[in-house]
Amino acid sequence: MSKIGFDELCELAGPVSRETFDRLQAFENLFGKWAARINLSASSTLNDVWRRHILDSAQLGRIEPKALRWVDLGSGGGFPGLVMAFLLMERPGASIDLVESNRKKTGFLQMVCGEFGLPARIHAKRIEDTYQMIRDVEVVTARALAPLPLLLQLSAPWLQAGAKALFHKGRDYRTEVEESAQLWSFELVEHKSMIDPQSVILEISNLRRM
Repeated sequence: MSKIGFDELCELAGPVSRETFDRLQAFENLFGKWAARINLSASSTLNDVWRRHILDSAQLGRIEPKALRWVDLGSGGGFPGLVMAFLLMERPGASIDLVESNRKKTGFLQMVCGEFGLPARIHAKRIEDTYQMIRDVEVVTARALAPLPLLLQLSAPWLQAGAKALFHKGRDYRTEVEESAQLWSFELVEHKSMIDPQSVILEISNLRRM
């Protein structure tokens, strides 16, 4: 990919090294090979993995440039969890936990983490079974996992302990926010997606049950 691709990554994710860019390119190729064998993402997005998935995930790096302890829920094919793991390689002491119950997908996640030496731990478990083993979390992420009310329920143990959520959401996010506000109180910041003008990243903090 050309210098334009590197510059775009830096614009979206914040300053990154050329090495990180090269690793993400290699990951893109690896993802394509595995996606041909197992269902890692919607087939309609496989012709633009770099933009639709990698750059879309990398936006989180600019929103939280200093956080060191992350957890990604329902990691699937690695978005945004694996992408953040690549970015976190440049932050000394940083790490991310990836939670995914599908064994084929966790096999892929494990392979990528081993291949690139990523600062990530894979949990082949249900989210509810990881609360005691994943602690001191600063940021919780999820993308295309569940409606916001359910996401807040699943991530509440971390958010109520002081973590912040960064959730990718599509065009109907306002309805989900309204439904969530009937059950929870929280602070909300909406970050417009730099990839999809109809999407947002919801930054949620200070979660409390109503």
